[in-house]
Amino acid sequence: MARRKKNSQEEIVTSILDAMADKKAWEPVVLDFTRLTGALCDTFVICHGTSNTQVTAIADHVITSVKKKTGINPWHLEGLKNAEWILIDYSDVVVHIFQEHRRRFYNLEHLWADAEIRRIDTVAN
Repeated sequence: MARRKKNSQEEIVTSILDAMADKKAWEPVVLDFTRLTGALCDTFVICHGTSNTQVTAIADHVITSVKKKTGINPWHLEGLKNAEWILIDYSDVVVHIFQEHRRRFYNLEHLWADAEIRRIDTVAN
């Protein structure tokens, strides 16, 4: 039986960020937890959209793009029904796609301020 090549986390994160950019996601950031003891995962990728429709489109495109580029399906999904905060769990990489008001309310970047935060510049925003 042939073994599937293990995808690097950076390859997964890059696929996620590319998919977010394709759907004009707002203010994408990457939170790196690898230097923190006891973190539940290694990376959060966070962004927001301006409507339920955009949030759903971003999530659908992330799932499709990551599958196409890496062969990986999400381990767990939440929030697709309401599309105010969609969580896509790839085990070591967790994606959070918010509507803007929910993102500001939960403020994960501040909550996890100990993580290394990398803000992604986007031309569309």
